[in-house]
Amino acid sequence: MKCPSIPPDETERLQALAAYGLDPTRPLPALEPVVKIAARMFDMPVAAINMIGSDHVFFAASIGAGDVDMRRDVSFCAHAINQTNVMVVPDSHLDERFHDNPLVMGPANLSFYAGIPLISPDGHALGALCVIDSQPREFSEEDCERLRELAKMAVDRLELRRLEISTEQSRRPFEEVARNSPTAMVWFDIHRRIVSWNQAAAALHGYAVEEGEGLLVDQLIPERERPTFHRLVEQAVEAGTFDGICMPEAAYGIRKDGSEFELGLSLFCWHEHGQLIFNAHLQDITAKKREEKELHRLATTDLLTGMANRGRFYREVERALVSAEPMAVLMLDLDGFKDVNDTLGHAVGDSILCEIGRRLEDGIGASGLAARIGGDEFAVVLHQIDQPEKAQSIAQSLVKGLAHAILIDHHEIRITASCGVAISPQHAQEALTLIGNADLALFHAKRLGGAQSHVFTPALRMEAVARHLYGLELHRAVHNGEFVLFYQPQIRLSDGALVGAEALIRWRHPERGLLSPAAFLPALENGPLAATIGNWVLDEACAQAAHWRRQGMTDFRMGVNLFGAQFRVDDLAATVISTLERHGLPPSALELEITENIVLEQDEIALESLRSLREAGVGVAFDDFGTGYASLSLLKHYPLSRIKIDRSFVQGILDSPQDRAVINAVIDMARAFSLDTIAEGIETAAQQTALFEMGCSEGQGYFFSKPLSAIQFTDAFGLGQPLSRRA
Repeated sequence: MKCPSIPPDETERLQALAAYGLDPTRPLPALEPVVKIAARMFDMPVAAINMIGSDHVFFAASIGAGDVDMRRDVSFCAHAINQTNVMVVPDSHLDERFHDNPLVMGPANLSFYAGIPLISPDGHALGALCVIDSQPREFSEEDCERLRELAKMAVDRLELRRLEISTEQSRRPFEEVARNSPTAMVWFDIHRRIVSWNQAAAALHGYAVEEGEGLLVDQLIPERERPTFHRLVEQAVEAGTFDGICMPEAAYGIRKDGSEFELGLSLFCWHEHGQLIFNAHLQDITAKKREEKELHRLATTDLLTGMANRGRFYREVERALVSAEPMAVLMLDLDGFKDVNDTLGHAVGDSILCEIGRRLEDGIGASGLAARIGGDEFAVVLHQIDQPEKAQSIAQSLVKGLAHAILIDHHEIRITASCGVAISPQHAQEALTLIGNADLALFHAKRLGGAQSHVFTPALRMEAVARHLYGLELHRAVHNGEFVLFYQPQIRLSDGALVGAEALIRWRHPERGLLSPAAFLPALENGPLAATIGNWVLDEACAQAAHWRRQGMTDFRMGVNLFGAQFRVDDLAATVISTLERHGLPPSALELEITENIVLEQDEIALESLRSLREAGVGVAFDDFGTGYASLSLLKHYPLSRIKIDRSFVQGILDSPQDRAVINAVIDMARAFSLDTIAEGIETAAQQTALFEMGCSEGQGYFFSKPLSAIQFTDAFGLGQPLSRRA
């Protein structure tokens, strides 16, 4: 433990402290409001004004402190008085000065400390104002500034205490004390007549100093405020003190020219020569209030659109719920805004957001509050709405209004929005739950295609809970190695020879048995585990391919389906190449299968990765070809090696001229682009023959084999001993 240093002016400091007439048995009630404000302002359990004696410390005022070790050697405040600024100890257990201090190790359990020295007018550190917690805390520069302001208040009150003590002993003239003080001070008698004032007080009210003597204090405050001021003085005359008298929350002063200003007022009194003398400390707080108002505006306003922000929206929902006021909460999200933002630029995107905000505010008028809560997300509170049908009608009207064209910089832009609606009290009586329910309804509206609104139903919450539980199960499955790969043979149609296999993931669920991808793949693809599982599939499939190649299938090719997340996490090309090298496979032994959705969502990121892999010799197959919207254009731009003809066309090849025509067109296009073809879902010999005659080179499907486990595949094709691996 490091003991605090003794200041070089210790003798003078102790003499200065003695002038305040404070000791452990005589706290100063005027300081109690300061520590209470500090505790509330910083949300701290303990706040104190700690005076530093010669070998012990004592509280002039405190809240929440209890019985603590008051030796100076262990006092944090004894360290703080040696500082020129705020001393902050975020975690005393990690501070070499205090980690073994009795206040840290003992019952006090002091973990966080922030303290600022209280400096007397003649420059001596009397003690410190501090806030304390039993938990480690952060303390920002803004917090430090607030503590400095409270310290000024404490020093002012201490100085008044010193003046009282000095007056009782041998009072110095008012002018000597206050003449050069920047604080506006007015001394007056029980008849409210000014005895003396300083230059700061005279200037504050627009007078010359010499005009003050004999002036009534009433002339310094507006007429409407005077009855309240009179009562305060009468109560103080009766009690002999202002301690315990409730001061008004707001006060106003009046200048000589009649103009008013907001006034910060502190009142004190003492007996002098048998007479009660009053001292008023005055401050023009107009600018401070204006600054506070502006800070409040900034804290509750979205700077881009000028709308209410997330914080104000949440507080408005909470306020309405507390007052048991029926309301509807609408959560809105713009459809496809990212594409518009990326295409036309952020300046146009910002203009769109501002216009959306204006339309929402115009759409609801004075019936509620519209807010931008982040990005392209907006929210609306509609007051006095308790019917879902009415809320849905307003939501639909807003969605329709947002869909109208927006003209910005000669661009006519059309953008749609999805909206989720929840009603209080029917759908929830707690803010986060109500907003969460509206979010669930928004999610459902977007799943339905967007550009529409949807009202919350309990089933949506049940679905969300199920998704959450499913997510937990997926994490468990990864941890416990419950995922396995099955392999569907890929056959050369000309002679029925095995040329490769497609690796297909399955889940050996401990309770539900072997699950096909349809049961879990949507949740997996949209969750945080997609890239992890995708990389495991890649590694497992490559290991199996290398094993079968060593068993004699020297030209065996393994097909692996990619998740979109694998393009966003790490470097896909580097991951694939390192996996091939790890298992001793040539690039031609691997064929990566992609879908139209993956390439459209990843765009340039996917294109760059796939080009690198194709140049290295890795095959790239386009899965489900012909079932989407952009497949034809993708043939031109993407580095493909093979097209997979979707099973939906293969099923109708013998009976449907349209399906047969599509397959013919796909094969012709593949030939034109020098691409190979493979047909999925072949179930009969007739389908195989027809495809072969049309020019398709390979196929897979139940006619050849259903997907098989590694052991079953090894046995079926005589590939020796299976490879034993787990997820």
